Amino acid sequence: MTFATHTGNRGLVLEEKLIFEQGQPGRTGVDLPEPKGTKSRLGGLDRDSNVGLPGLSEPQVVRHFTRLSQKNFGIDSGFFPLGSCTMKHNPRLNEKVARLPGLSDLHPMQPESTVQGALELIDTCAHWLLVLTGMPAVSMSPAAGAQGELCGMMAIRAALDARGENRRRVLVPESAHGTNPATAAACGFTVDSIPATEDGRVDLAAFEAKLGDDVAGIMLTNPNTCGLFERDVRKIADLVHAAGGYFYCDGANFNAIVGRVRPADLGIDAMHINLHKTFSTPHGGGGPGSGPVVFSEALAPYAPIPYVVRNENGFHLVETADENDGMKPFGRLKGFHGQMGMFIRALTYMKSHGADGLRQASGDAVLNANYLLARLKEKLSVAFPGYCMHEALFDDSFLKDTGVSTLDLAKAIIDEGFHPMTMYFPLVVHGALLIEPTETETKESIDQFCDAVLSLVAKAESGDAEFFKNAPYLTPRRRLDETAAARKPVLRWQPETA
Repeated sequence: MTFATHTGNRGLVLEEKLIFEQGQPGRTGVDLPEPKGTKSRLGGLDRDSNVGLPGLSEPQVVRHFTRLSQKNFGIDSGFFPLGSCTMKHNPRLNEKVARLPGLSDLHPMQPESTVQGALELIDTCAHWLLVLTGMPAVSMSPAAGAQGELCGMMAIRAALDARGENRRRVLVPESAHGTNPATAAACGFTVDSIPATEDGRVDLAAFEAKLGDDVAGIMLTNPNTCGLFERDVRKIADLVHAAGGYFYCDGANFNAIVGRVRPADLGIDAMHINLHKTFSTPHGGGGPGSGPVVFSEALAPYAPIPYVVRNENGFHLVETADENDGMKPFGRLKGFHGQMGMFIRALTYMKSHGADGLRQASGDAVLNANYLLARLKEKLSVAFPGYCMHEALFDDSFLKDTGVSTLDLAKAIIDEGFHPMTMYFPLVVHGALLIEPTETETKESIDQFCDAVLSLVAKAESGDAEFFKNAPYLTPRRRLDETAAARKPVLRWQPETA
């Protein structure tokens, strides 16, 4: 039985008004007297109208934002099937270290002599990334994975320009991340798509046919967006190098192979590393991100400034091109030196795990994904045959003739207490459901999620499509008209007029 309450609340799930709707003119949490004996320094530019902010007491502010936080779903709340792509467990030790005095109160414009420890920390974090990837150089400054892509492709363009070659075609497989072609285009390249084989990997014959003297390189994601390792990656690297191009690898899925495969051994020239995906720095909710880029010997001279070097006086931050010895940096990507808080967290994660622990983490990520794949494949339709890497991918053919779509199933999963999996991505799979459990989930939590999904599939097969069309039922808001919300978004609150 369902019923409507007078307040709109559902037990302790409170109906929360916008903070502007709660505001009252003149209400405030502070009471400061007018300053005496001072003159205005605004030069006659004093505001003559209300600033437009809500008037609230302190308890109102605290309650409002506490209630909003309770409506969020996070990795601390439960199993999150979008995994490291969006949110993985962030060990509390990392947070404790990042808040230590001397680290949390650093300023990027301090004199170099006062931040020797911070520079050493950046250098140490860089050393770990170089060892794990086998690459000779790294740029720590990119502020996110997407900016890391930009960094790598700008280095490739700088190297081509230095060679005097006007190569402007970049090959991008269908199984690459969607940001890859956008990054190539932003750097002035034209994008040439490479189709996938029936098993979800790069079509090697199609790739070879597209090689030519105008090819700048390839942007390949490995493991790819379908959660599969590209078996021909070494041959692809050799072929693109023989054609005079460079190999950019999207390292967003490095979490599946860290400690087991060194990208340098695969022939990669540049690869960004998402610290939030691989080394547990926070990212869900918009950042701050961090996307260091490792470079091969061929591209290392073109890496951007700044970077840390060690000399007889200690650690030094190279910030201008004229300081460089044989280096030809393409410029600067970021105002200062990178996301320091993320370096601290990532290095804490690496040092607390050690090389053997990082190897185990990647193995556990792959094990969890394949266990989930084995549990669900009896009812869900697997997109590609064989084992997966860190994420399991299904298409929507198991829902054929049920009247239930991928979106309907995802909405029903919310009522079971889980955030939905990634839907409709990658685009090469119809009605895709992409599930990544990550390495920290227990068998019990994965089983609970799988049991919930399988129960919903059984309900869909029973013919109860109407149930799915109206889901979710238990959320603070019922299903929205997502098309109308995208086309006619209400982005600004307007007070009601009398």
